[in-house]
Amino acid sequence: MRDHDSTSATSTLWLRNCPRQPRAAIVTLHGGRTDGYQTSRPWHLAALRMRPVLRAAASALPLDDVVLAHARYRHRGWNRNDPLIDTYRALGELPRIAGPVPVVLIGHSMGGRAALRAASHPQVRGVLALAPWLPTGEPTAQLSGKTAVVVHGEHDRVTSPRASADYVRRARADRARIGMIVIRKGDHAMARRSSLWHRTVATVVNELLHPEVPPRGLTAAGCSATEPLLL
Repeated sequence: MRDHDSTSATSTLWLRNCPRQPRAAIVTLHGGRTDGYQTSRPWHLAALRMRPVLRAAASALPLDDVVLAHARYRHRGWNRNDPLIDTYRALGELPRIAGPVPVVLIGHSMGGRAALRAASHPQVRGVLALAPWLPTGEPTAQLSGKTAVVVHGEHDRVTSPRASADYVRRARADRARIGMIVIRKGDHAMARRSSLWHRTVATVVNELLHPEVPPRGLTAAGCSATEPLLL
């Protein structure tokens, strides 16, 4: 993956790959805290965690076709929807960089919540939410007509796999094409069984960007099965 950081310090995007004529974009959204107005920095652990995730997503796609970027947050906490606001700002910047290309959002923890909230944006083709933080009553109507996959570690002690399963059920009732994959013995940091997490990311992102291609298993099973797919 080519490091291509041509954005300014005030940009909401940190570009890692930016071809001349991209056909799609992948943007990662890292985790954070419930509250906190400290400045979010790219060297914080939550942000660093998304670098191998983006590399995994890129591994299944031609680099000449796809913009790869991390979203930059102003603050470390959710506060009053701050990461969601930053996600919309990032999506607003993308057309100037890449044109009106389809976008896949990959969010972890708090970033998973932001990614799912931003699914209604017209450029968003699909959402991959990794160990998302989904409080009780988190809205799902914005996912109507969209495709999303939630991946959660079985042994996550920070965010709740059960809350994710409940969210998926409610989103299905709102006509979302959404499913869930559970990583056996997986943890919140995606460190345990990391290679499986990354393979799953690569497969799901490829299928989200190429829905016309017959799926190889993960997205199809994750989005059509009544119960979560166990890996």
